[in-house]
Amino acid sequence: MDSLENLICFMEKNRKALQLILGIAVAMFIAMTTLQAQNTEGFIYGKVYTSDNTYKGQLRWGKEEAYWNDHFNAAKVENQYAKFKRKKSSSDSWRDLDWRISSIWDDKSSGTVHQFSCQFGDMKTLQNNGNERMTVVLKNGEEIRLSGSGYNDGSSRIVVLDDELGIVNLSWNRVRKVEFMETPKNLSRIMGAPLYGTVETHRKGNFTGYVQWDHDERIGTDKLDGDTRDGDVSITFDKIQKIERGGNGSQIVLYSGREFYLTGSNDVNNGNRGIIVSVDNVGKIDIPWSSFKAVTYEKAKASGSSYASYTMPKGLSGKVYTYDDEQIDGQIIFDLDEAYELEILEAKDDDVEYKIPFRNIKSIRPKNYNYSMVVLRNGNELLLGDARDVSDRNAGLLVYTKGGNEPVYIEWKNVTEIVFD
Repeated sequence: MDSLENLICFMEKNRKALQLILGIAVAMFIAMTTLQAQNTEGFIYGKVYTSDNTYKGQLRWGKEEAYWNDHFNAAKVENQYAKFKRKKSSSDSWRDLDWRISSIWDDKSSGTVHQFSCQFGDMKTLQNNGNERMTVVLKNGEEIRLSGSGYNDGSSRIVVLDDELGIVNLSWNRVRKVEFMETPKNLSRIMGAPLYGTVETHRKGNFTGYVQWDHDERIGTDKLDGDTRDGDVSITFDKIQKIERGGNGSQIVLYSGREFYLTGSNDVNNGNRGIIVSVDNVGKIDIPWSSFKAVTYEKAKASGSSYASYTMPKGLSGKVYTYDDEQIDGQIIFDLDEAYELEILEAKDDDVEYKIPFRNIKSIRPKNYNYSMVVLRNGNELLLGDARDVSDRNAGLLVYTKGGNEPVYIEWKNVTEIVFD
């Protein structure tokens, strides 16, 4: 009892000092929380050059891509390995081919058009060549010629939060070049806070990461539209704590505790194109509305991986094991197409689609005509199918062995396992 009385007496005598110490502690906590909330390194940032001016600041592709981990998509203009099977069975010499890695996009043959996908963090510059043509320069200086035909990434408006002017909307046909740059850690202004949370599905478990709603909305200032019995509403995502699918609409719970049941919009009904979750060390996971159950948002402590975290690109390499009991080591061209670890493997787990950078993949083991076991570097194992990359539609592999004069071609049906370096 005496100890308690002494403590009370001490607190009363030193009340002002204790208040000062408590105030400093609270201020430090708020400052630390603010710094965490203001970490902006995950947003796309750079310079945009037009015919007349240069703009610098945070960038967004139209109403979509905003982060370094978002995907830039276009069509590869040419691919000399698309005609490999014909060359393999003809009298054409392998020595007629150009063995530079970049040459896989150089050939003028008309074959299968392959998609090029990489994360924005892997690009150094993007040049608009006109007529839907463009050139991507990777961080290692490699140039890749692409066509934007069929893809909106090569025709979207570019939104710049210019450091001096504020928001500027630039038409693609005015853009000459985009130069990507490391994003400052604490931008004084951003277009909106990141959307981060946990998505629950009916049969495939839960996924936690940065969330793209209806494939589009991914920052706090984006809006969720729908109808209530009282009329239309449009709610910014930074006010939303939870969205739960139900009936012909969705139940919306705000951080304030208010709830609304919304219908009548593809944001909240089966017209929704899907919810994408960007999961660290995995990739993007696209969950269709039919599998979606609910999403619970939380305040993100950061905006994602920084530009500097995307390292210098290098070619795919590793070991290929075959049914002929061979082990073939070297540089790998996957599906006669993907040559870099920054490119994307696409496949499905039932109706949930995965888009995984090859840099996150440790090995691939074909299981049957339609499926392969994909083992990630984080230890996760995914049985994926219903896509060219992991099925018998795969065109096969080329392996450049050390000291070899010609690459080794391996048909997909003869592959037992691919282990990447």
